[in-house]
Amino acid sequence: MGTISLKNISKSFGSTQVLNNLNVDIQDGEFLTLVGPSGCGKSTLLRIIAGLEQQTSGDVLIDNKNVNKIRASERDLAMVFQSYALYPHLTVRRNLETPLRLRDYNAFERLPLIGNFSPNKKSKTESINQLVNKTSETLQISELLDRKPGQLSGGQRQRVALGRAMVREPVAFLMDEPLSNLDAALRVHMRSELSELHNSLKTTFVYVTHDQAEALTMSSRMAVMIDGNLLQLDTPQEVYDNPSSLSVAQFVGSPKINIFNGSSDSSGTVNFLNVNLKRKSSESNSDLHIGIRPEHLEITNNKDENTFSGTVAYRENLGSDIYFHVNIEDNSKKIIVRGLPQFTHQIINGSSVNIKRDSNKALLFNQTGMRVQFNNATG
Repeated sequence: MGTISLKNISKSFGSTQVLNNLNVDIQDGEFLTLVGPSGCGKSTLLRIIAGLEQQTSGDVLIDNKNVNKIRASERDLAMVFQSYALYPHLTVRRNLETPLRLRDYNAFERLPLIGNFSPNKKSKTESINQLVNKTSETLQISELLDRKPGQLSGGQRQRVALGRAMVREPVAFLMDEPLSNLDAALRVHMRSELSELHNSLKTTFVYVTHDQAEALTMSSRMAVMIDGNLLQLDTPQEVYDNPSSLSVAQFVGSPKINIFNGSSDSSGTVNFLNVNLKRKSSESNSDLHIGIRPEHLEITNNKDENTFSGTVAYRENLGSDIYFHVNIEDNSKKIIVRGLPQFTHQIINGSSVNIKRDSNKALLFNQTGMRVQFNNATG
């Protein structure tokens, strides 16, 4: 089992509140990502789970057992750090063996030379060697066992750090931005390796990152945190398609969602770029924020009542996609529109374009930034 429950967790450093009454239930075997901007409290929450930081109030339960007063070393959790935390003077094999030696050898067996006379040390050593060999084969680092960390690449050091956590066979892995020190190409590669490893081990992963791409691609569920608050906990696709608040919508997605200011009339109708959106609630004459993602806007050759016009201020070519930063006519707003290279190769900076929007994909938020539902759009 590897369930983790956080009940009413709060944390403050002096007068600074960094976590505000968080409640999260992490299921056995799931890959949960804590994602949010720097300083939102996600690493502090991970350290509280690990027992490296004490919460101001609230309870941490592992497999339904309250561990508030249990030391980090006794929680049966494995932590993978951003800095790898490898012993530079030890070989890879000894780095992998060290947590097992500390766990399995008694005080006498750890003594140099004389400890070898313990009757149980030989069997323990054989068991340790088997676990190290099994782990190194799983992570494909067997050929690195006799090297030292300074002789390894960044990706290899990261696999060794994962291996040192794996050999303990913990109930859960806690990972604090483990890929942030890698270059962009290697991060993409390691994302797939971590996902495959999770599928293979079927063990609970709790993963901290500020990189939404990591959260969206690897997670079973993602918890979006901002300013010490848990704003949404759901599957990556649900968080992306149906953000619970304006803050979540603006954080998740790259490029950022386009946001317009608007208001609803006495009938609850909102005019959005010549399309009427009908609110489900009866609240009227209220200010609203209307969001639509770049991929739900399309540059078209047609101009009719379902399109609006603008001028391209900047053409951002990313290879498989092109993003156009467009100044809207009769509006001081600049928006971002995604285009496909084969259809938009002739559009350059300064081009006039017609833009069609999928209004059923628009998102409405009230003055406080909370999500508002609407009925089907009408022209």
